[in-house]
Amino acid sequence: MPKFIRPRGPNFRKWAITVCAILSLSALAVPAAAVPTKEVAAAFDFDNGNAVSEVVFPALAQAQGATISADGSDVTFIVDHAMLLELAWFDAIAPYHAKAVGIFSNLGRRPSSENTNRNKNTAVIYSSYRILNKLIPEFSGEWRTMMSSVGLDPDDGQENTDTAIGLGNLAARRALEARAKDGMNRFGDEGGLRYNTQPYADYTGYVPVNTAYELRNPSRWQPNIVSNKNGTFTVQQFVTPQMARTKPITYDHPSQFGLAAPRDSNHHNRTAYRRQADQVLAASANLTDTQKMTAELFNDKFLSIGFAATGTAIGQKGLDIEQTVHFVATVEIAIFDVIIAVWYQKARFDAVRPFSAIRYLYGDKRLRAWGGPGKGTVTDITGSAGLCQAYAQAARRYFGTDAIQIAVPWPAGSSRVEPGITPANDLTLSWNTWSAFARDCGDSRLWGGVHFRPSIDQMDDFAPQFGERAYTFVQRKLNGG
Repeated sequence: MPKFIRPRGPNFRKWAITVCAILSLSALAVPAAAVPTKEVAAAFDFDNGNAVSEVVFPALAQAQGATISADGSDVTFIVDHAMLLELAWFDAIAPYHAKAVGIFSNLGRRPSSENTNRNKNTAVIYSSYRILNKLIPEFSGEWRTMMSSVGLDPDDGQENTDTAIGLGNLAARRALEARAKDGMNRFGDEGGLRYNTQPYADYTGYVPVNTAYELRNPSRWQPNIVSNKNGTFTVQQFVTPQMARTKPITYDHPSQFGLAAPRDSNHHNRTAYRRQADQVLAASANLTDTQKMTAELFNDKFLSIGFAATGTAIGQKGLDIEQTVHFVATVEIAIFDVIIAVWYQKARFDAVRPFSAIRYLYGDKRLRAWGGPGKGTVTDITGSAGLCQAYAQAARRYFGTDAIQIAVPWPAGSSRVEPGITPANDLTLSWNTWSAFARDCGDSRLWGGVHFRPSIDQMDDFAPQFGERAYTFVQRKLNGG
């Protein structure tokens, strides 16, 4: 199950900015103005630039990824926020396309003479501003800075189908309205609640079979107790179990996709149960610096998927603003729909995680495994693959090739888990295909002791179908369907 929600720590700013630098995504600053004229918005070229990579992504990084936790625990928040943000872009610029219709709204068609990068960049930025203010209002100051930095007026709230500003604002509102009652409870008003709302609160009534203090059923999930590193501790929660009930985009209900029960996680299948636990222990005991840093990278979906993968693809493939919007819509739909399906299976099977199984099997027996930050391999301790596979398939289909060159450098000692120790020397993680990127993403969950090998391997066949669905869906929208 996902872990508890923890506010993002101070290290995220350094890492988000580092990755932004790697991907040439730099923050911009120019005086504010009412409209994006060439003279005022000199720092950003509305006619030739890309608002996604040059304006919106850097603003997200400067806001420390907003509410997205650096420990990777709240992937559903990342996915939900990105879905609304990025699909609203698609609707905002669809009127400038020859055939495209929006995903959440059909805002008509503008004359071909208005099919310019300037209009599309403007519509994307205004759409972003409205979505971000609604989803993450605590960073309203950062979002205003994003607007003023490129010479746009954040207070221009016109909504119409005649101007780029009006289209951006209107597309954002329509997207929010379309997903208002989709089951995610992003505003905490599920069931008509008006007061003391709790955004993303669970309304499904999920209660784990096991408590953090008692493993009643070794086949089922158990909350862990996690240190807050200040003398206090937090019991994990199943973050957003209602994701399983959220309305998908390319299918009707996640129950239509079969997935075999995690047989090896049934403790009555003693041999298989022990085998998968021992695989986790073996991986932990022999971790390399490359595996440690890969696990750290993929534990943070904002960095690994948002910047390292998407940012690289935008720059390396030379995507303009329209191509970028179409690409990110494709991969985001794949991610959103596969996460709903995966959460459905999580809630359905409620299967044990490695730390519980190992503790159940071995109790206080001395084991050989990674002992924690700076301790390496010791012998005295007692105890997100689907997303990446769906993303990779969507990217392969969009670009028509598996080839991509992704490189993420890690300076010596830059680990957030083992600062000053790992990696021992400067290290660059690199992949030359989407397939390799996705596979390491899955394997990193084994290296991090988060998932068993069988659950990772299951995603190889299960998840790519959502990438295929997403590609087909977006192409249909681009052709007016």
